[in-house]
Amino acid sequence: MEKLNNIAIDRIIEMAWEDRTTFESIEFQFGLKEQEVIELMRREMKPKSFKMWRQRVQGRKTKHQKLRTFEKGRFKCSRQRSISNNSISKR
Repeated sequence: MEKLNNIAIDRIIEMAWEDRTTFESIEFQFGLKEQEVIELMRREMKPKSFKMWRQRVQGRKTKHQKLRTFEKGRFKCSRQRSISNNSISKR
C-alpha cells in the first residue's frame, strides 16, 4: 500500500464507494485485498464517513464476485448516452 500515489488512492476510494464494483476488481487492478481496502478507507476517510461506508458495504452482495446474481456486465439506464472520445455526448 505504500507504493500507491494520491491518484490511485482516490480511485480506490471511488471504486470502494461504488455499489457494483467488486473487491475482486479492486484487487485485480491495484493488488489490494478486501481487508487492505478496508484499512485504506479507515486511514483516508473521516471516522464518520468510514463508519457510514462500512454499514453500506457490509453484507452487500454486489461487492463480492461470488455473491452476485448476475454474471457480468453493468446496469445501463436506457436514457444514458454513450461516451465517445472520453467526453460525454451532449443532449
